[in-house]
Amino acid sequence: MTSASDNPLDLSGASRRWRPAPAIRLSLLLHAGAVVALLAQPALWPWLLGALACNHLVLSAAVLWPKGQLLGPNLTRLPASAAQRNEVALTFDDGPDPEVTPQVLDLLDRYQAKASFFCIGEKAAAFPDIVKDIVRRGHSVENHSHRHPHAFSFFGTKRLRHEVQTAQAAITAIAGQAPLFFRAPAGFRSPMLDPVLARAGLHYASWTRRGLDGVKSDPDAVLRRLTTGLAAGDVLLLHDGAREPVVLTVLPVLLEQLAERGLKSVSLPEAFAVPGLDRR
Repeated sequence: MTSASDNPLDLSGASRRWRPAPAIRLSLLLHAGAVVALLAQPALWPWLLGALACNHLVLSAAVLWPKGQLLGPNLTRLPASAAQRNEVALTFDDGPDPEVTPQVLDLLDRYQAKASFFCIGEKAAAFPDIVKDIVRRGHSVENHSHRHPHAFSFFGTKRLRHEVQTAQAAITAIAGQAPLFFRAPAGFRSPMLDPVLARAGLHYASWTRRGLDGVKSDPDAVLRRLTTGLAAGDVLLLHDGAREPVVLTVLPVLLEQLAERGLKSVSLPEAFAVPGLDRR
């Protein structure tokens, strides 16, 4: 995915028409064709059932492939223009946390780095002053669902819409600006999520490399995952809402390494040159 002059995305935040990904379009056609074929030739039902089963296996595999594109556009790297400016994007999931997030913000200030915080709607509502501080310091606040349910990828359209839109409304009311990007809990994306995001004016984002600090407590291993092969244009994932705040150990070293490599951390909207963005 690309942006600004080399970007086809509509980053206005306005609701847009959903355009199914080729795999989704093919799946819809397969289901419709199976119904027609079954009505015409009932004896074909074993073959049709097998075809549909294979289709669902492919979609299930796509759900478990966080950086995949089968279910729709997926931001895994910054646009070419951002990479040419030696930019990377630091992103933080599962916050805000009243103890950890302020310390993360102080570290980012110390290194004059900007980032994007994918916030859980309920936590944003619980700690509105932290959300406002994120924005005040020049970072962006993005949508990470309202309650971060573990079964998110199994939800139907109605429940997906509730999770996305409730968080979108809560964060927008607090931050004073609507999130432009959405990341699914644990990165597991429902095949039915894309039309919900289109209606909300959101674009799906995953990552280039993640530290797995939400499940691992070894700072050296987390840092190694983030820096091995690190390059301009990468999107990096850490957590400011993890039970064990490994991020506070990893982040200073990571920011030092970014500086040594001549890389600048920016928020996702800044990387995409969103019009009207306050570039502090």
